[in-house]
Amino acid sequence: MPASLATAQSTLPSFIWDEALIRRYDLSGPRYTSYPTAVEFMPDIGPATMARAAELSRAGGGAISLYTHLPFCAHLCYYCACNKVITRQRDRAMPYVERLLKEAALQSGLFGADRPVQQLHWGGGTPTFLPRDAMEHLMAGYGELFNLQSGDERDYSVEIDPREVDEDTLPTLWKLGFNRISLGVQDVNPRVQKAVNRIQPREMTESVLNEARRIGFRSINLDLIYGLPYQTPESFAETLDAVIEMSPDRLSVFSYAHLPGRFYPQTRIQAETLPTPQEKLTILHNTISRLLEAGYEYIGMDHFARPEDSLAVAQREGRLHRNFQGYTTHADCDLVSLGVSAIGQTRDAYFQNNHDLPAWEAAIDAGELATVRGVVLTRDDQIRRWVIGQLICQFRLDRQRFANEWGKNFDHYFADELKRLKPMIQDELIADDGRVLQVQPAGRLLIRAICQIFDRYRKDGASQRFSRII
Repeated sequence: MPASLATAQSTLPSFIWDEALIRRYDLSGPRYTSYPTAVEFMPDIGPATMARAAELSRAGGGAISLYTHLPFCAHLCYYCACNKVITRQRDRAMPYVERLLKEAALQSGLFGADRPVQQLHWGGGTPTFLPRDAMEHLMAGYGELFNLQSGDERDYSVEIDPREVDEDTLPTLWKLGFNRISLGVQDVNPRVQKAVNRIQPREMTESVLNEARRIGFRSINLDLIYGLPYQTPESFAETLDAVIEMSPDRLSVFSYAHLPGRFYPQTRIQAETLPTPQEKLTILHNTISRLLEAGYEYIGMDHFARPEDSLAVAQREGRLHRNFQGYTTHADCDLVSLGVSAIGQTRDAYFQNNHDLPAWEAAIDAGELATVRGVVLTRDDQIRRWVIGQLICQFRLDRQRFANEWGKNFDHYFADELKRLKPMIQDELIADDGRVLQVQPAGRLLIRAICQIFDRYRKDGASQRFSRII
C-alpha cells in the first residue's frame, strides 16, 4: 500500500455508528463465508465432481486446511442452528471417528497426502464431547493420512464447550497438536443462561481460559451472542465487563436470529422474552464502543481482536481471508472437510457432505464419498469471490491489483455495479478516488450490504433466506 494511502487510512476512525444509515441498509444478506453462497449449491454436484476438483487441487499443490465436523452434544442449547446430534451416549464417538478416518483416507488420496496441513479445525456440535481415546485415535489417524505440521506457523484450533472440559481435556488437546481454542460463552448472566438451557458459571469459563493460557494456547477466542432472551443493554454491558476482565485475544459477538420455523430448538424460546430490535441495536452499539475502548480492534462483521493478535496483524498487512470458519490468516489453503454436513472448498468448487447422519454413515460404509451438493465456479464467480473477499477482509479494493490479478479493467467489468454503488458513496459508506474503493467507518458495520452489490446472485434483491445484516 502506498504510504500516503496507509497514512490516510490510519487517521480514519475504525467505526462510526450512524443509526439512520443502519436502518436504511439493515436488510437481509449473506455472511459471505463463501461465494457463491451455500444457497446456490446444487444437487447435481456429487462425488465424481468433488473427486475431479480434489485432483485439480492436488495438481496445483500447496498447503491445505483440514476441517472436521463433530456433531455430538450432550446438552441442547435452545438458540442453536448448527447441525448436531443430542446424546449422552459417549460410546457413539468412536464409531463416528472410525468413519471419519475412512473418509479421510479417501480424501487424502484425492487431495494428496504429502501436502502440509497448515490449518486444522474441529467444529461441531461439541468436539470436546469426544472421550480422550477417541480424540487420540482421530489425530493419530490423521497423522498417518495427512502431512500434519508441528511448527509455530500452524493454526490448529478446536471449539470448546467449558461444560465439557475435565482435567485431561486441555493437556490432551495440546499434546495432540492444537495451539488455538475457541470457548463458547454466549452470556454470563444466569437468567439468560437458564432461558437458553446453557448453565455455565463465569468461574467455569474463566478457569478453562486461564488453564489454556497457562498451557500455552494462543489466540484464545470467546463467543458471545446478543439478542437472547432477557438480555438488556445493561445486562449485556455487565457480561462485557466480565469478558474484558478475562482478556481473551479474540472475541466473536454474534447476533441471534430467531427462526423457530427453521430451527426446532428455538421453539422453546418465547419471542416476548427477546430484546426489541431497538434494544438489540443499542446492545450492539454499546458492545462495539466498549470493546474498542478496551483496546480491541474491529476486524469486521462480528469479530474483534487484540492489536497484537495474528488476525489483526494479517488485516493490517492485507493478508486476511475468509472461509467457512470465518476470518483466517491462511490465504491459499484449499479446504478438505470431513464429517456429516461438512463443506469443502477448492479454487474451482465447493462441495458439501450429506446433512443426515445415517445417510453420511451409509456412504462412508460403502467406501464412497458423501458429497450431495455443491457448485463449480465459473470465471465470473472466481472474480467476484476475489472482489468480495477484498472488501470484507481488507475493507478496500485496489483497481490496479485487480487488473494484475485478473487481466481486466475493473470499471468496465463492474460498470453496472459501480452505478448501483453510487448511493452508498453518497451516504459515505464507501469512498472511490478512481484508484481504490475504500470502505469508510460508517460502512464497516454494513459491509455485507456493500458486498451484495458485487453478488451476481443477489441482483434481484433475493435475500429472504439470509439473516439480517445487523
